[in-house]
Amino acid sequence: MDTFVKDMMRKQIVSIDVSLTVKEAAKIMEDTGVSCLVVTETNIPIGILTERDFVTRVTSLDNTSSTPVRNIMSIPLITVSPNDTARKLAELMKERNIHKVPVMEGNHLVGIVTATDLIRKCVIDSDSDMRQICNSFAQMAF
Repeated sequence: MDTFVKDMMRKQIVSIDVSLTVKEAAKIMEDTGVSCLVVTETNIPIGILTERDFVTRVTSLDNTSSTPVRNIMSIPLITVSPNDTARKLAELMKERNIHKVPVMEGNHLVGIVTATDLIRKCVIDSDSDMRQICNSFAQMAF
């Protein structure tokens, strides 16, 4: 039996407008306890800002406080549908070397799924299909 993205996604999404600065984004991440923010422009998701973006991109900047989020966010935004399978999600994460994937239903952001969510689902579901997905996914370097 297939496991779907909707079975493991989180519906609590923190998004920010592209006009914010890196400092403002970092404060929001700290205050909300999330490891990524979906970046929007006129309420349309256009990118994602992750802890990895801070580590790899912000540290190389001279004046990080006023740097626009647009300059360091990851684009294009790679998304999945709630009806995509866990296998498709795992393959996408592995191929693109990403750990956080927004879930879109049409033009609407409805959730987010992380590598941790996928692994958690693999541990909970002990059927052979999920074990296969986990074994394949576990080969991905974090």
